[in-house]
Amino acid sequence: MISIIKNAPENVAAFTATGDVNKDDFEHTVIPHVKAIVDLHGELNYVLNLDTDISNFTMGAWLQDALLGINNITKWNRAAIVTDKEGIIKFTEIFSVIMPGQFKGFDKAELEKAINWASTGK
Repeated sequence: MISIIKNAPENVAAFTATGDVNKDDFEHTVIPHVKAIVDLHGELNYVLNLDTDISNFTMGAWLQDALLGINNITKWNRAAIVTDKEGIIKFTEIFSVIMPGQFKGFDKAELEKAINWASTGK
């Protein structure tokens, strides 16, 4: 399941993933919220707090995640992935080299720092 982090700044699409994550989570929660943020601010600042293992994402969820990235390719400004997995943090920072915008991994204890980072800077 993916839920919106309600106390994030208005220019940040912030989410927490828990348990099983599927295509519907992206279609009904992530994509509409991201669209609203991009429509309002003209850019995408994004936070995903992974409170589940990435193996709990279905293939449909991964496809929707990829489409989210492609459909907003020119809008990415900052994206923070919050996790307790060092490999995901490193992958996120490598991903920043090939995608427009800045991507950064944060440790679980740094959720507020990640949200603040995503909300600032151009």
